[in-house]
Amino acid sequence: MKPRSFPAIILILILLFLPRPSLARDEEARKSDTLTLSLENDLFGFDNKDRYYTHGTKLSWISRDLSNYRDTALVPSWMHPLIERMPFVNDPGDQRSVSLSLGQKIYTPEDKERSDPIRDDRPYAGITYLGLGLHSKNRRQMDTFEFDLGIVGRHSYAEDCQKVIHRWIGSVDPKGWEHQLHDEPVFNLFFERKWKVLQTKGAGSLGFDCIPHLGVAVGNVYTGANLGGQVRFGWNLPNDFGTYLIRPGSDSSSPLDDADPRLFHPFRRFGVHLFLAVDGNAVARNIFLDGNTFRDSHSVNKKPFVADLVAGIGMIIHRFKITYSYVHRTKEFETQKDEQHFGAISVSFTF
Repeated sequence: MKPRSFPAIILILILLFLPRPSLARDEEARKSDTLTLSLENDLFGFDNKDRYYTHGTKLSWISRDLSNYRDTALVPSWMHPLIERMPFVNDPGDQRSVSLSLGQKIYTPEDKERSDPIRDDRPYAGITYLGLGLHSKNRRQMDTFEFDLGIVGRHSYAEDCQKVIHRWIGSVDPKGWEHQLHDEPVFNLFFERKWKVLQTKGAGSLGFDCIPHLGVAVGNVYTGANLGGQVRFGWNLPNDFGTYLIRPGSDSSSPLDDADPRLFHPFRRFGVHLFLAVDGNAVARNIFLDGNTFRDSHSVNKKPFVADLVAGIGMIIHRFKITYSYVHRTKEFETQKDEQHFGAISVSFTF
């Protein structure tokens, strides 16, 4: 398949999986869906070396707040009995929401001029995936199950995307993609819980909150656990569960209905806040470092513990939430020369 056909494939997938109209009748509830575009690249930071984790893109749709997963046509009826037996995301009285995401990530070694395998650097790799998330939340807690299906390897078309973008911007042509990970279908299950603690917030005033989180993942892409949290301080804090990097379970920008309308209105407000976050990961498997699951491929010795330190700013303007994050990531494999830095931009639109 030619590289220029990849955008057409993405467009078709987006059109196929965009949500159909909800079954709920409440007029205001139908207006609280959220669409989020997230981009990650060291081009957005202060250390543009175009290496390791070189780019991430994710487009997510998050449904309005639901009283039941049956209230959206996105979840087929045959899945209802299974979903309603799942733990954590069916607590009585909690609001539910469903998310659907389409994403791609690209990984490369540092030296892209070399066409031979670079044994002491990470392999060329890419993934393209679809994610279905189930969310259950109240004012203090949010639980998320996410199921990701996709492909790692040549038919993720990460190679095509990177080469096209590099040609557009006049950057170096990466020559080692013939040694990328082999095609492998992937399936990953992820669970994460977030809490709001130490929360102070008022209508039209300064606010502060702290949002710890913990999660676990199982699958042939990533198996491990994470623990971390973030603190936010600013004017009119968004009534959600924080800002996160591209990963399963990160869709938390969906609005939460509030009993006091003075504290939250998704369409008539302005706010700005700062946030600091940390996320520590215990890594049992990472296909982008360990290599293919069922075939021999290029691999490196991964580090069992990796941490992200994040600082950023967020802004609410009418129906939009815009955030910028600067990320310091510790070394992910034994022969990595130094830590990585990159930037992340996300734009959410609530409608």
